[in-house]
Amino acid sequence: MRYISTRGAAPALEFDDVLLAGLARDGGLYVPETWPSLTTEAIRALRGKSYADIAVAVMQPFLIGETGGKIGDGDFTAMVKDAYAAFRHQAVVPLKQIDQSLWLMELFHGPTLAFKDVALQLVGRLYDHVLKARKQRVTIIGATSGDTGSAALEACRDRDAIDIFILHPKGRVSEVQRRQMTTIDSANVFNIALEGTFDDCQDMVKAMFNDHAFRDRVNMSAVNSINWARVMAQIVYYVVGAVALGAPDRRIGFSVPSGNFGNVYAGYGARQMGLDIAPLIIGSNRNDILARFFNTAAMQITQVEPSLSPSMDIQVSSNLERLLFDLYGRDGQALAAAMGDFRKAGRMTAPRQSWKQVETLFAAAAFDDKATLAAMGDLYKRTGELIDPHSAIGIAAAEAKRADPEIPIIALATAHPAKFPEAVERATGRRPDLPDHLADLYDRSERMTVLPNNLERVKDFVLASRRNQ
Repeated sequence: MRYISTRGAAPALEFDDVLLAGLARDGGLYVPETWPSLTTEAIRALRGKSYADIAVAVMQPFLIGETGGKIGDGDFTAMVKDAYAAFRHQAVVPLKQIDQSLWLMELFHGPTLAFKDVALQLVGRLYDHVLKARKQRVTIIGATSGDTGSAALEACRDRDAIDIFILHPKGRVSEVQRRQMTTIDSANVFNIALEGTFDDCQDMVKAMFNDHAFRDRVNMSAVNSINWARVMAQIVYYVVGAVALGAPDRRIGFSVPSGNFGNVYAGYGARQMGLDIAPLIIGSNRNDILARFFNTAAMQITQVEPSLSPSMDIQVSSNLERLLFDLYGRDGQALAAAMGDFRKAGRMTAPRQSWKQVETLFAAAAFDDKATLAAMGDLYKRTGELIDPHSAIGIAAAEAKRADPEIPIIALATAHPAKFPEAVERATGRRPDLPDHLADLYDRSERMTVLPNNLERVKDFVLASRRNQ
């Protein structure tokens, strides 16, 4: 298994190099050169297995290089089992039935109450293993719209070979999301509140990656979903959910609330491996760039508007580039030119010759705050379930876009309702409590540095703060 860049100008790498590289040196994102195959027999064989056992079976082919796996099978299995032992539900990602054909998959039973834990609890262990083997250190720099930051910090805290810097948009994440990041008392953790939007944070991380002198000086790596290992680990729960509801002998649908497209792309990856998935349903909030793209074949940057679902307040969906790479026939040079034009003009149109394929693979809908609150309130009245605003958009999109009532749809619940207590209370009249391990969150001391949206200021802060320079 080798990985190639979507921009076509970076060298192909094997898994451990891709893990540490994050973004390719040509500015592209890494994708598998070829997808491993999950046969119908292999999928059937997963029935009745634990989440960790399915995870090992699904992910192991992605680790095997030309000369074998650099991460031993036994070591990898141990890391997977250790990562998911930390989850508060034995099923790791339990399914709840909402109606005859709609299910909710709870992805928030990890330590920081968000779906990002499912990948990052493993990625932190993979970093540790590879860095110790190489006797190296890395500086991880990431951007978050809310949940990635706390999950990444929790996964990488107190690790000797890692310094981690997370940028979040000042005042644009929920208080619970912010406190989950800023109350981590660890010498290798640095929180930056950037005066700007999430897109500003994401652009700054990419700019630091593309400054090769700076990148090499700090040995920079990434935990955002631009890192392939994140996507790989997220593919697993699509397989787990589908098998639980009858795959491969039954087609399964998924509905995904998404801003940066990484979670949806993992579903696309599961399909590329051989899982029979109905068109993936994408739910957007008022910042509806993904819904507009999949409904019009055109992508245009507009102003980011704050919403009740802040993790989706995004106008440039980084992981969409991985799908565009396939739409451009895996022509990295053509895609690089298109992405350059998009950055200049703020608009791009998908290639016509491959658009019909997209229409069979995806459906999308957008919901403003009023519709989000209505979806949260309606589900509570029907079932007694409290859900956060992001998960509500997944439910609403499933109900709006399901084409065949005979096909079960799994809506991904991406965050615990207690991460957004004000919105939940506004919609339902009930304020959700934090789980016991976070019950004192509002009493903990915070540590963060507010910085302007200035690349040089942020780089100077990283250089001055990292350990063992």
